[in-house]
Amino acid sequence: MTLAIIQARLGSTRLPGKALCLLSGKPLLAHVIERVRAAGRVDRVVVATTDRPEDAAIETLAYELDVECFRGSERDVLDRFYRAAAATGAVEGDTIVRITGDCPLQDPAVIDEVVARLASQSVDYTSTPANYPEGLDVEAFSFDALRTAQEEATLPSEREHVTPYLKNHPERFVCDTWTNGVVDDHTMHWSVDTEADFAFVEKLFEALYREGELFGKDEVLAYLHAHPNLLAINAGGTGYEGLAKSLEEDQEFLKNDS
Repeated sequence: MTLAIIQARLGSTRLPGKALCLLSGKPLLAHVIERVRAAGRVDRVVVATTDRPEDAAIETLAYELDVECFRGSERDVLDRFYRAAAATGAVEGDTIVRITGDCPLQDPAVIDEVVARLASQSVDYTSTPANYPEGLDVEAFSFDALRTAQEEATLPSEREHVTPYLKNHPERFVCDTWTNGVVDDHTMHWSVDTEADFAFVEKLFEALYREGELFGKDEVLAYLHAHPNLLAINAGGTGYEGLAKSLEEDQEFLKNDS
């Protein structure tokens, strides 16, 4: 089984409630779910949200869209993620796909590409090609590796961001980094972390979205190459500010643990 788990919550500090912000008439998270479900190599989809009362709205949306939902710890995302996988029936040998709920430009073809890469390279972990735009982020790894991380990870960044433990231990896990094609678009910022990010994505949906159809990475890139001024709307964002903050917390954790 290949299980895709979408992390989502309403408590974002930079853009609270973004998962339910309306984008072309639908909650942002609904677009993410629709795109993940369209991936041909994904067998099941589950939304993993927190057990905070406010995130009952995330659960309601998931069920309205006929998608499973698991609720768990807000800060210990690794624990929430692992328990979501186990509760959905993941077992040894299964593939887990990690998607964040702030990527409404997610492309089913990219998800399939990453899942196929994991199988073809016989590795424990792989992710989106490093030269693709940020906001198409997909991580794929074995359930076995996820279980080990859940049992052993201790650093704040490892608990909050699910996969750093795998990448921090190359002696135990084979982690794959790769590129596809010769064009490097990795500096483009397509995830939604701020109001400016939402305004950027809104412009793209206004131009490209049609009900019942999915536009993909190539259509977005073509539109941006024709309208490069749009990139100025959210210039300077990276989508990885949360990870940077967790890495700072790691230093404090290690200092107190020594």
